[in-house]
Amino acid sequence: MLRLSKKSDYALIAMKHLTLRGDQGSSSAREIARLYDIPIELLAKVLQRLVRRGLLASQQGTRGGYQLARRPAQISVADVIQAIDGPVTVTACSSTDEGGCEQFAKCNVRDPLWKVRERILSALGECTIAELAAEPLPKPVTARAAVLHTHL
Repeated sequence: MLRLSKKSDYALIAMKHLTLRGDQGSSSAREIARLYDIPIELLAKVLQRLVRRGLLASQQGTRGGYQLARRPAQISVADVIQAIDGPVTVTACSSTDEGGCEQFAKCNVRDPLWKVRERILSALGECTIAELAAEPLPKPVTARAAVLHTHL
């Protein structure tokens, strides 16, 4: 099963939050963590990694925090995921290194799966943070709505 890590989820949540803030200034890790119920220590590490990869800019001080380093339309979902989790892979043999897999020479699905990986990367590369931010925010679930939904 292909699934993003929690760290990538948190990174994308933070990037969308910062995009929606626009010109209202930066946001602190604490603020983002509180708004989205994310563990502050983990989010701080995620945000620092995004800074190191040039996707976010950080400012120290009382008015400090994080801002996007580029326009949201210039940052792809692939950029964020790879900044957090490294290269996207779909198989254990993600490179041409024959020493990594004893089936390498006889594998009949390696090349087709590498093509699948390229398609996934292409799709993630075409989707931008601006597009994520254009999606409406989910409506809060009220206690009554949650009870009704579970009885349907």
